[in-house]
Amino acid sequence: MDKKASRLRRSRQTRLKIAELGVTRLAVHRTNQHIYATIVSGDGTKVLASASTVEADVRTELGGKSGKGGNAAAAAMVGKRVAEKAKAAGVETVAFDRGGFRYHGRVKALAEAAREAGLKF
Repeated sequence: MDKKASRLRRSRQTRLKIAELGVTRLAVHRTNQHIYATIVSGDGTKVLASASTVEADVRTELGGKSGKGGNAAAAAMVGKRVAEKAKAAGVETVAFDRGGFRYHGRVKALAEAAREAGLKF
């Protein structure tokens, strides 16, 4: 089993439980250079808000910093942005779906920044 298959296997139980509860989820995906956060509706059919290090606004804010999208500071910025967009869409509470990624480093920075910006999970 390769790394991606292992990660998807780990994420399966979480996704099933969140779908069973029918709550809005904050899904996180990370690559070596970027991190993506998406707020998905309870039934899983509609994206309510999203933010990533690929967005032009985030890229300009990261500007001259090394790495630009693959560090904890960039992840914290994405977490704050997705929380603000979620609040604007009327979402207060979410279930955190880390997508099988370990809860440390960039994933943890994104989650903590989203909590500080007012998102409850």
